[in-house]
Order: sequence, then structure tokens, then C-alpha cells
Amino acid sequence: MAFSFKDIIAWQKAYEFVLLVYKATKRFPDFEKHGLSSQFQRAAVSIVANIAEGSKKLSKADKLRMMNIAQGSLEECRCYVMLSKDLEYISEDEYNTLTYSIEGASFYLNAYCKAITEDRGFHD
Repeated sequence: MAFSFKDIIAWQKAYEFVLLVYKATKRFPDFEKHGLSSQFQRAAVSIVANIAEGSKKLSKADKLRMMNIAQGSLEECRCYVMLSKDLEYISEDEYNTLTYSIEGASFYLNAYCKAITEDRGFHD
């Protein structure tokens, strides 16, 4: 069986986070449709998309560049989670769920980057 981006735990955790983001932003005020809601969704999707794209890059440098872009989008989402809570668009429970989810994705993405750097988990 061929290696797929879906086999990467960091991608799996980030994908779970994306689904949570879409569920949360569905309930944002209508005026945020083209504002925070859209930005939050795009940044979350960027995490999984860049992990997927990077998984097929041939060089270590290219893989790490894509993973670094994913890390940047993940940090952007951390900001949006906080902002969503402070604007009272999400409840404390939703905030905790999103925070827990993004922490897991971050942990595994950092571990995957380390594995690439150390030539472990460097799939073609």
C-alpha cells in the first residue's frame, strides 16, 4: 500500500481541527461571513492542505518549507480561536475543545518536522 498524506498523524489531527472550525464558524454572526469566519476557515484548511502537499515533495527542504507554512497557518488559527472566544462567538467549552485540538495538531506537526529533519518519516 502506498504512503498517503492521510497516514500522517499531524494531518489527521489537523483535519479534526478543521472540522471543528467549520462547526464553530457556522454559528458566527452573518456579518462575519466574509470576515473572521472566512479567514479562520481558510487558515485551518491551509494547515491540512500544506501538510498534504508537502508530503509529496521530493527534497527535505521542500517538505520542511511546506510544513513551516502549515505551522504558520496553525498559529494564525490559535489567534482566531482566542479572538472568537473574546468576541463571544464561541462558548468556553468550544474554546477548550478547539484549543485542545489545535494543541494536538501542533504537537504532531512539530514531531513530524523533527522526523523529517532527522531523516525519519521522510516518505516519498
